[in-house]
Amino acid sequence: MKGRVLIVAGSDSGGGAGIQADIKTVTALGGYAATAITALTAQNTQGVHGVLPIPTDFIRQQMRVVLEDIGADALKTGMLHDAATIAAVCDEIAASAPGVPLVADPVMVAKGGHPLLQPDAVATLKARLLPLAAVITPNLPEAEVLLGRRIAGLVDMPRAAAELLDLGVRAVLLKGGHLEGEVLVDLLATAAGIIRYESPRIATRHTHGTGCTLASAVAAGLAQGLALPEAVVRARAYVRAAILAAPGFGAGHGPLGHGVTVDPGRIPA
Repeated sequence: MKGRVLIVAGSDSGGGAGIQADIKTVTALGGYAATAITALTAQNTQGVHGVLPIPTDFIRQQMRVVLEDIGADALKTGMLHDAATIAAVCDEIAASAPGVPLVADPVMVAKGGHPLLQPDAVATLKARLLPLAAVITPNLPEAEVLLGRRIAGLVDMPRAAAELLDLGVRAVLLKGGHLEGEVLVDLLATAAGIIRYESPRIATRHTHGTGCTLASAVAAGLAQGLALPEAVVRARAYVRAAILAAPGFGAGHGPLGHGVTVDPGRIPA
């Protein structure tokens, strides 16, 4: 079930999110991770302290040489930073990986509040990236930006997921982790309907990189031939196990314990 995943995202020097979390996740789930780095960040558990964008022609070169030689069974995008980066990544996907399933995590703000997507890039993300995606994985604040409206809690999530589908994406995994309550609810919306996933909330500050981790886990599942609902079930189980295994590092939002084992060949009940 190896499964090759090309990850196009930013680097987190603290190792908890971004490319570092992506590589750990795909590897833990039995896949093979290749990368194209879009930006370098100076980052720790307390926040993002600096961002150095990578030139767009070099981002495309990273993608192209990997795809020409190693290939990919799935793609995953994370931090794309600005409109020029989004356009370049979409151009290279169209040129070198047409038809390869794409998990697009519309990363906009770091856990500590630092913006990771320039505001004027949202329109480009909606127009160029979303139509290419097999599934997008927004949290509620990201979904609100994409929709241009507030999402009024859990009761409003199904309507919001349907509106996100109307933007031209094939599937939406709308994450409810920003809501209060003892139960965490995520919704997977497709043309066939909505699947609701629930799990007990874990009381912890060690949640840095959960979005990156979940999206990469879904991408690993798709790369290994799982259907999307099965990939989501396994990905959520992996994220939960990794949160419970968090090493406790840092004074802020700490990293997950990505080295946990969730059987790559078994879909949790």
